[in-house]
Amino acid sequence: MVEQLTQWFGPLGLPVLALGGYASQTYVQDVRAAVLRQRRPAILLYGGDFNPSGEDIQRDFLERADCFAGVERVALTAEQVEQYQPPPQPGKASDSRAAQFTERHGRLVQVELDALDATDLRRLYQEAVDRYWDVSAYQTVLEEEARERAALEAVVV
Repeated sequence: MVEQLTQWFGPLGLPVLALGGYASQTYVQDVRAAVLRQRRPAILLYGGDFNPSGEDIQRDFLERADCFAGVERVALTAEQVEQYQPPPQPGKASDSRAAQFTERHGRLVQVELDALDATDLRRLYQEAVDRYWDVSAYQTVLEEEARERAALEAVVV
């Protein structure tokens, strides 16, 4: 999933974080430090499995990192599971968060993020990025980089 997201959004300079489960404290601290170095609000666009752990991983990471100005769960949500109908698996009743998940969603189910069609996933992420992306600012940065590159090439010649 990280490779896919990096291919789609890496050229824009957007960092892609891999949680792949509960993040280590070192990873959380590294992410927090990187966000704070930017000195601007950071928005986390999160994609995770639709199951008790998938929801809790998001909560846990956000609480421990405590550095995001906003968070948007891009996928998978209960509504998306209904809309796209990715193949579900039975949820794990032994999960300590199963009862709360069932209470919130009316059933215990496990749907993996990568079960969602890649075209749909890319569109969901693109729509989320578009809500925050300033195209004119990005274009200005690209133009400035081109001018700087040209100036450096003129010096090297």
